[in-house]
Amino acid sequence: MRTRRTFAVALCAIALTATAACGKDGTPGDSAASASNAPKLPTYTVKTDVKLDSPAFTEAKKRGQLIIGAKSDQPFLGFEDLASGDRSGFDIEIAKMVAADLGFTPQQIKWQTLVSSQREPAISNGQIDYYVGTYSINDERKKTVSFAGPYFIAGQDFLVKADNTSITGPESVNGKNVCTATGSTSIKNIQQYSPKITQFDTYSACVEKLLSGEVDAVTTDDAILKGYASKFAPKLKVVGKPFTKENYGVGLNKDDKVLRDAISNAIKAHQDNGDWKKAYDATLGLSGSTAPEPPALDRY
Repeated sequence: MRTRRTFAVALCAIALTATAACGKDGTPGDSAASASNAPKLPTYTVKTDVKLDSPAFTEAKKRGQLIIGAKSDQPFLGFEDLASGDRSGFDIEIAKMVAADLGFTPQQIKWQTLVSSQREPAISNGQIDYYVGTYSINDERKKTVSFAGPYFIAGQDFLVKADNTSITGPESVNGKNVCTATGSTSIKNIQQYSPKITQFDTYSACVEKLLSGEVDAVTTDDAILKGYASKFAPKLKVVGKPFTKENYGVGLNKDDKVLRDAISNAIKAHQDNGDWKKAYDATLGLSGSTAPEPPALDRY
């Protein structure tokens, strides 16, 4: 959903560096990531002569390009500056790590922005090779797609205005207007606490409504909310009472076990060599969150 010009202006106004650019309406630069004193992103050695008996991998090699699904409006996780076309965030780095271990350079990645409700169809129909974008692993989704990981664990929380003292956790939102993204697990999780739910295709649209006072809170994973709270400090805050456990995985075709194992191997390798933590510090860490221990992989 395209946000109004005022939303883009607000994001630009809080840019941390003078060189951070704002593009089209609703497409602000992830300026904190460009701060001169920010931790540096790691570089990933691209493997050569990778061979996998995987349909998706075989097609990607033929076209000479990986098509990776991602989010584009989540600060420090999956963000696109439409002025430059640059992508930034922890999910983007995870996607790049995996790509490198599959033998693809950053220049061989084609990013495909997908909102939450589009993920399963895009994977099942072969529109993308894999998806990295705050994608919670659960049994219902496993009926349609497959997951490698988890590569990160988050928990659902609330984003509210900084002066809000009435929302302290899920039990306090009954009667409040809570906003979240269509197709997300957040909808089912919050329905038991509040019947008044506003939905949009993107979380950035929810944040705009929160800033304007049209909704009382935004709910989704705390990792996502921390990015918005940092972007709009001191106007917004995260309540800090997560009430679910969300295992982020890399989504891919349900029947491609070979590629799933290869992606899990890549995640583990970059956890072990320190790239995972370096990537976290240079992305999600900029929101003020300390890097946790990488989660154990769930291989199946």
